[in-house]
Amino acid sequence: MVRFGFAVLYTALLFGANPVAADIALADALREGDMRKLVFSPEAKPLPAVGLLGLDDAPRTLAEFRGKWVVLNFWATWCPPCRAEMPGLERLQAAMGNERLQVVTVATGRNPLPAIQKFLAEVGVTHLTALRDPKSELGRAMAVMGLPVTVILDPEGREVGRMLGEADWDSDNARAVLTALTGG
Repeated sequence: MVRFGFAVLYTALLFGANPVAADIALADALREGDMRKLVFSPEAKPLPAVGLLGLDDAPRTLAEFRGKWVVLNFWATWCPPCRAEMPGLERLQAAMGNERLQVVTVATGRNPLPAIQKFLAEVGVTHLTALRDPKSELGRAMAVMGLPVTVILDPEGREVGRMLGEADWDSDNARAVLTALTGG
């Protein structure tokens, strides 16, 4: 365990000139359990400028969340793994959502608004930002090929990590990884 700690510290110091890279190196070293499916990108990827909709049909964009780390979850009402993981995302937002971290969900594809509202009510979602990508424009532009997909965005709004499939996002390990990323 001591050697692991030195490796994490060395990696963080190695990337010390770039605090975001240091945070990612530390978070990467902490991945266990479901978080092993989270793959960090060697380079941050800019996001496409694609418009989204709120549940109230108001235009929204991911640029609204600049300055925060974002756990961006793509899901659909017909997706059983999405239903299984959504309560964990809700608990993650309730526990860690603050000025440094925001959990944002995007219902991508054909998800009628009444079905989205029913889904969110059934799984008890009250703290998550829920957006819609009705024509899958953002999903396609970001190469989301299956659901659920969760993308980690850095405070500059760039993709730095991605996970395919469901995860327990309110697990101790998920929180440790996200705490390392956010620095708090």
